[in-house]
Amino acid sequence: MASTSGRGPLPGSSAQRTELYKTLTNPVRWRILDYIGQHREANSTSVAKALGESTGTTSYHLRKLAEQHLIEEIPERSAGRERWWRVVPFTHVMAAPGERTPEEESALAEWNSQRLVADFGLYLRAIEEYEGPDGWVQAQRTRTYMTREGLLEFYAEYLGLLAKYGHAEEGAPPGARLMATRFLAIPQAQSQAEPPAS
Repeated sequence: MASTSGRGPLPGSSAQRTELYKTLTNPVRWRILDYIGQHREANSTSVAKALGESTGTTSYHLRKLAEQHLIEEIPERSAGRERWWRVVPFTHVMAAPGERTPEEESALAEWNSQRLVADFGLYLRAIEEYEGPDGWVQAQRTRTYMTREGLLEFYAEYLGLLAKYGHAEEGAPPGARLMATRFLAIPQAQSQAEPPAS
């Protein structure tokens, strides 16, 4: 699920965020999101066939995903009891630790654990599929000194670049591919071999 528009949920309360994390870590719902993300649109019948579940089960989980604004109905394709769904672009920012309840903390930890496994798979793919500096796979590891203010400005510009060069599915130009991007910046752990910055 890649997005630069951030139309997905940004729950304001700890209870809402906890429910979101539980939805995202439910194994059936995770598989449904992955399936619809790959096939762009689906109904309960196609999802049930792909996942080996009953249509009653998939219909229930599709409704739960819609309640969290992770998917939305496609009105022009839906008719009668047959409802078609597509993934909603999703961007989420974690609440500060002091704003989380223990239940939210537990649900968030489970979600982060699942995402870490998925990201490790992406890392292995990036190594295997790298074709050189002009290919589809690009990766960079750096070490540099930044102030906190500089880091926040850097991150804001990164988000701006995603908005500038990224496209929603419906407006993507010919030849565009869905890209998995990750951003991580964290102070380097100090060691005897690396003296602390003054």
